[in-house]
Amino acid sequence: MEDCVEVILQDQGSGGVVPHSTDHPVLSAAAGALLAGLYGVWSLFAVPGFNRIPKGLKCPTLTVFAVVQVPYLPSSQSQTLNIMKLLEGRTGRLADLGSGDGRLVFAATAAGFHCTGFEINSILLAYSRAKARWAGIPSSQATFVNKDFWKTDLSTYNNVTLFLAPGVMELLGDKLLRELPDDARVVACRFPISNWPHRVSAGSGLDKTWAYDIHAVRAGAGAL
Repeated sequence: MEDCVEVILQDQGSGGVVPHSTDHPVLSAAAGALLAGLYGVWSLFAVPGFNRIPKGLKCPTLTVFAVVQVPYLPSSQSQTLNIMKLLEGRTGRLADLGSGDGRLVFAATAAGFHCTGFEINSILLAYSRAKARWAGIPSSQATFVNKDFWKTDLSTYNNVTLFLAPGVMELLGDKLLRELPDDARVVACRFPISNWPHRVSAGSGLDKTWAYDIHAVRAGAGAL
């Protein structure tokens, strides 16, 4: 959506799409209000994703104080199905890092997992909680928390799902490798953890997902 706004602004400045204000003042005012509204809606979802990585987490390819953009981008139905396919046969506690509108948490809860959705966007968090209440899902099965997962110990989860920006994947992989139990499985959507050997994958293109078993990743790291 950000690109669309920028294009419209450029066109407005060059006299391309939006007529000059002196010729059509009402139309110009309406277009300006529309642009402001579009930008406002976009910022409600994208701005909370501009998050600082904690000082204690270090990666040679990333600046410790770098601002990482992880805007809201909902999983498609195919992506959700691929993730659940890679979790077949597993049970236990599941953490969805950046749960958005909660669709993956609800799918995993229906499959028997006890889920926690981590989400810092208050609007998406409120929506997910309201949807859970409306569906009658108890908090013991699905809960949504306003917590920064970078600063949360994830050692109690044996399943982790994520759909984040590619720039944070390596650093997040280091955190998960330190904290998760040996029997844990991590499922990444669209963007893989490039320095990890994956166990299996599902789907293709933008819907592709990868599954990583922590014990295998640690064994591979030990062999290097």
